[in-house]
Amino acid sequence: MSSISILHRACLRSAVLPLLPLRAPATLRPPPPRRYLRLPGRSAMSCAASRLSHIAAATGAAGESNEPPPAASAAAQEDDYLSSGATGYRLPPKEIQDIVDAPPLPVLSFSPNKDKILFLKRRALPPLSDLAKPEEKLAGIRIDGHSNTRSRMSFYTGICIHNLLDDGTLGPEKEVHGYPDGARINFVTWSLDGRHLSFSVQVDEEDNKSGKLRVWVADVESGEARPLFKSPEIYLNAIFDSFVWVDNCTLLVCTIPMTRGALPPKPSVPSGPKIQSNESRNVVQVRTFQDLLKDEYDADLFDYYATSQLMLASLDGTVKPIGPPAVYTSIDPSPDDKYLMLSSIHCPYSYIVPCGRFPKKVELWTVDGKFIRELCDLPLAEDIPIATSSVRKGKRSIYWRPDKPSTLYWVETQDGGDAKVEVSPRDIVYMENAEPLNGEQPEILHKLDLRYAGTSWCDESLALVYESWYKTRKTRTWVVSPDKKDASPRILFDRSSEDVYSDPGSPMMRRTAMGTYVIAKIKKQDRSTYILLNGMGATPEGNVPFLDLFDVNTGSKERIWESDKEKYFEAVVALMSDKTDGELPLDQLKILTSKESKTENTQYYLQIWPEKKQVKITNFPHPYPQLASLYKEMIRYQRKDGVQLTANLYLPPGYDPSKDEPLPCLVWSYPGEFKSKDAAGQVRGSPNEFPGIGATSPLLWLARGFAILSGPTIPIIGEGDEEANDRYVEQLVASAEAAVEEVVRRGVAHPDKIAVGGHSYGAFMTANLLAHASHLFCCGIARSGAYNRTLTPFGFQNEDRTLWEATNTYVEMSPFMSANKIKKPILLIHGEQDNNSGTLTMQSDRFFNALKGHGALSRMVILPFESHGYSARESIMHVLWETDRWLQNYCVNSTSKAEDSAADSESKTLSASGGSAAREGLSPEGSSSVPRSHLW
Repeated sequence: MSSISILHRACLRSAVLPLLPLRAPATLRPPPPRRYLRLPGRSAMSCAASRLSHIAAATGAAGESNEPPPAASAAAQEDDYLSSGATGYRLPPKEIQDIVDAPPLPVLSFSPNKDKILFLKRRALPPLSDLAKPEEKLAGIRIDGHSNTRSRMSFYTGICIHNLLDDGTLGPEKEVHGYPDGARINFVTWSLDGRHLSFSVQVDEEDNKSGKLRVWVADVESGEARPLFKSPEIYLNAIFDSFVWVDNCTLLVCTIPMTRGALPPKPSVPSGPKIQSNESRNVVQVRTFQDLLKDEYDADLFDYYATSQLMLASLDGTVKPIGPPAVYTSIDPSPDDKYLMLSSIHCPYSYIVPCGRFPKKVELWTVDGKFIRELCDLPLAEDIPIATSSVRKGKRSIYWRPDKPSTLYWVETQDGGDAKVEVSPRDIVYMENAEPLNGEQPEILHKLDLRYAGTSWCDESLALVYESWYKTRKTRTWVVSPDKKDASPRILFDRSSEDVYSDPGSPMMRRTAMGTYVIAKIKKQDRSTYILLNGMGATPEGNVPFLDLFDVNTGSKERIWESDKEKYFEAVVALMSDKTDGELPLDQLKILTSKESKTENTQYYLQIWPEKKQVKITNFPHPYPQLASLYKEMIRYQRKDGVQLTANLYLPPGYDPSKDEPLPCLVWSYPGEFKSKDAAGQVRGSPNEFPGIGATSPLLWLARGFAILSGPTIPIIGEGDEEANDRYVEQLVASAEAAVEEVVRRGVAHPDKIAVGGHSYGAFMTANLLAHASHLFCCGIARSGAYNRTLTPFGFQNEDRTLWEATNTYVEMSPFMSANKIKKPILLIHGEQDNNSGTLTMQSDRFFNALKGHGALSRMVILPFESHGYSARESIMHVLWETDRWLQNYCVNSTSKAEDSAADSESKTLSASGGSAAREGLSPEGSSSVPRSHLW
C-alpha cells in the first residue's frame, strides 16, 4: 500500500474494513472455459491473500519416463477429454483441491478502545453463479443492478465478538444475531464509542438475483442486531461510499432515492451516430481503460445507479435527508461532528476516461443539512499527461486535519499537473478553517519541489509532510510546525524510495478523543519530542522489523523492539495503548504484533511494557498441514552483470537434495523496474515468513512433488538517463539464466524440467522468456497477460513514453512480435471479462492466433465471467487442472532435448551439478552441458 493511502486511511475516524476481493458464482449452468490446443502437425482444436490479510500427480522422480512423448501424450489426453463428451469444468488432483478448499481464517477488527475484537467469518471460494449475475459496465466500474452496488463484492458470513481481557486473553465468543440466515455482510464498522456496530445485509432473492442492501446495527454488549431504518423501502446505495458514523448514535447513509423511477428504457433505435471530436486539437493521451461509457444511454444508466440521497439516521429511528440527490463519491464528517465534506461527480461525462476523472465538486454542509460553501468544482480531466507523477489540475487530496475540530487541508499543483514541466515549487499544501472569517485566506503549510505524497499530523507543533518523484525515486519527509509561524520546515529524511535498507519506518498512529488518528507522541523524562517509527528493517539477510523511539529534534533513535532473527518473522501491527489524548508514557506502551515462521502460520500477540511481556491472543490452525514440513530457503545468486538477485526456494516435504534426484521445477515471477543496480540487488522479504498459499499459487505444486522458485528477482534497470525498458529483453534473459543456473547448481531442479510462469506482467515475462531464452525452460504458463505493446500505445506498467516516442522498445518488448521464435509449449489463460488496463482478453486471443500461425505447441483457455484475477471455484479449479496437466505433459514428462534438436539446432541446455552424482543417465559433468558463458 502506498504511503499516501496509509496516511489517509489513518485519518479516518472509524475505518471501514476493506472488502475482501470476493469472487464468485450463474443463474443458468455456466458455459465451460474455452479451450484451444495447438499441437505440431495437427489442426487447432477448440471446445466451448498476506500475512495480515486476516486482520480485516507429479512426483519428484527424475528417472526415465515410461510415458509416451509429450506431444503424443498431450494429444491422447486431449482426444480422450473431447471424445468423452466432457465440456465442463475439470478438477485438479485431490492433493491440490484439499489445500484450495481449506476453510479461510477470519478477519480481525479491534474496537476503538482496543478492548474487544471482532472475528469476521468468511466463506471459501464462491461459485461461478455469483459472477454470472448480470452486471453493467459503466464509467470504469462494474455494477450489480439488482443490488445497486459494485458487482463481485466479497462479504462476511458472520460476526463474532470477543472481549480482550486485562491479561491479554480472549473472553468467550459472542455471536451477533438477528439478521436473516444466509445473509451477506459488508461494510462492518464500529461506532465511535465502540458500543455499536453498523454493517450492510444482503439476502439473495429468487432465481439467484441479488437482493438490495439494507443497513443494520448491532448492540455490542448483547450482540443483538436490527435494521437501522424502520422503513423496509430504504436501501443502501453502495456504488461509491456507503455510510459513516457521524457521532456515537448517528450515521450518514448513501441511500437509493425513494423517488427514483424505473430503469431508463434502452432506445430500440439510436438517435444518431456515436461521435467524438478533437477539432480543437487538444493533446489527449490516455491508457487503455476498460468498461467506459459508450453512449448517452450508458450515461443515463450510470446516473440511475450511482445517484444517492444522503440520509441522517439515528439509532432512535429519526431520519432526515441531507442535501439533494447526487452522485456522491465520498462523505466525510469533520472531527468535531459539525460539518460534512461531500464530494460528487457530475456531467459532462467522458467516453475515454473512467469516472474518477469526471467533473468533481466538493462542498461543505453542516451536519443538520445547511449548505455552507463550495470548496471546488473541477472540470473533466481527460488530458492528464501519461508521464508518471502527473496529476489532475486544481485542488486535490482534500481532507480534515485529524488534530483539529474543523480545519481543512489540500494540495494544488503549480505545474499544471504535468510531470514534464520544470517549475519550483511543484506543489503547495494549504490549510483553511471550515468557515473562514471575513477576508481570511488559505494558509500555506508547505511548498514542495517534488510531488506531494501525503501528511501525517500530530498536533499544532508537529506534522510530517511527504513528497516524492518517481523518475528519480527520490523521496523526502519534512518536519513542519502547522500552527507556529516562526518555525521553518526542515528535512527529516531525504533518500531513495528504492533503497529499502535506509527506510527509517513510518510513524505509529494513536486514536484521539474525536475518533481520528494522529502521530503518537511518547513521553520520556527529558523534554524532547519522541515518536515511534515502525519499520520493516530490510537488511542483506532479510527483513527484521523494528520499533524505534525516535527523537524528532535530534534524529537520534533507540530500538525498543525488534523481530526475532533466527526462526521467526514478527511485525508490529498496531498501537494498542491509545485510549487517552496527549503523550503516551513509554512504560505503559502496548502494541499488537504478528508472529510466524517458515512452518508456523501467523498468530497475533500483545507486547506489554515495561516488562515487554508477550501474550498470545490467537491460535489459528495451520491452513494446510499436509505441507507443514515443506522446506523454504531465501537463496542469493548473481547476474552476469554483477547485480545481486534473490529468490525463495521451496522444496516438498521429505525431499533431501543430497540423496534424492533433481525435481521438476516451476519458476514463478514478476519483473520490477529500478534506477540503480545497488537498489535492485537489495534483499526484500524475510527467509522466515510463512509461505502463504493462495487459490492459484504456484506453491500448490509442492503437493505434486515440484521444486518451486518463487519470486526470483528480475530487475529491469535504467541508470541515469537510460530508460529501463530499452534493455528489457537482455536483462530479463540474464536474470532468468542466473536463476535457472542456481537451482541446477544446487541439484534440486532437473535442467530439462524447468517450467516458467506468471500472471499479468509476469505472463508478459513468461512469453518473452520462451521467445528469447528457450534454452532455459521446457514450457510456460501465462495468465492474463498483454503480449502486444502496440495495443497499449500510450504507456504500460511504468513506461511513460508513447509508442511513437519509443517504437523500437515497444516492438522489441512485445512477445507477439516474436511469436515465430516460440518453440516450447505455452499455456495461455485469460478471464473473458478482464477489466485491467492493458490486459484485454483480445491480447491472448491475438497472441494465440500468432502462435498457431507458426505451428507453436500452444493452448488457450478463456474463463467465462472472470476478470483479471480469477475467483470462482469452478474457474480456479479448472485453471489448476489445466496447469497441472500442462506441467505433467511438458515438464515432468519432458523430452526437451529431442524436441529442441528437431525444432532448433542451436538449442542449449544446462547441466546439473551438486546433489546426487548420476542424474538421468548423465555423468556429473553432463556430456551435453555447456559453460555458463555459452548459454546465450
